Amino acid sequence: MILAAAQQAHGFLSPTGVEIAFVLVGLVTLGAALVTVTTRQLVHAALWLVVALGGLAVEYLLLTAEFIAWVQVLIYVGSVVVLLLFGLMLTKAPVGRSPDADSGNRPVALAVAVAAAVALVWVVADAFRTTWIDLGGTVQGSTDVTGEILFRHWVLPFEALSVLLLAALVGSIVLSRKKKEEER
Repeated sequence: MILAAAQQAHGFLSPTGVEIAFVLVGLVTLGAALVTVTTRQLVHAALWLVVALGGLAVEYLLLTAEFIAWVQVLIYVGSVVVLLLFGLMLTKAPVGRSPDADSGNRPVALAVAVAAAVALVWVVADAFRTTWIDLGGTVQGSTDVTGEILFRHWVLPFEALSVLLLAALVGSIVLSRKKKEEER
């Protein structure tokens, strides 16, 4: 009944300001992500990654999931990108265009990326087609609901992410030590 009243007030397909902002921020985020993976300058790729991850945080804010937005900013923008930039600095990666950044396999990489994206969308859509998460009348973006859902249903991906971050940290240390040993 409320949905029908809202549809009559705004029209069936007339977007609200939040929906327009969501689409615009999504387009900027998609553009930043495309520039991230297509640029040949590693430092520029890391900085465009900051824009893409920040855009995702804004999308979470627009979805009224403030806690997830701050986690996005703190963990991904704050930690992962800083770790990536430190890795670039420790390994003395070239600041300008890098000949190692382009292997010449762009068509194969594009085909694999498109196939992986289609498979991912299909798997997620198939897995969550009939799933309904009952929030029990609580606020969707609250820390209580987010924590309960995160640690009840998403413990394994959460732990896998922590292992991934640890592996990235160990990898950057190993790469920096190899360079120092080669210089000696």
